[in-house]
Amino acid sequence: MAIEVDHIHVMIQIHPRNSVAEVVQILKGGTSRVIRKEFPELEEFLWGDSLWADGYFAETVGKVDEEVIRRYIRAQGN
Repeated sequence: MAIEVDHIHVMIQIHPRNSVAEVVQILKGGTSRVIRKEFPELEEFLWGDSLWADGYFAETVGKVDEEVIRRYIRAQGN
């Protein structure tokens, strides 16, 4: 994972029976609840009722490309 000022890079492995959209919804919903509880003062900075923006980018990788993606994520913010 790499945390930027305005976005987060994360590489996860999901089971093929799970849709990317469902997994992203679970991740965004769960992290939003935890962050809002821990930092209630962030409420004034939200986009309406949302902590996270609506969009996301997802890409699939094979074993050959996995290390390239890992290096890319590690290099963010450096």
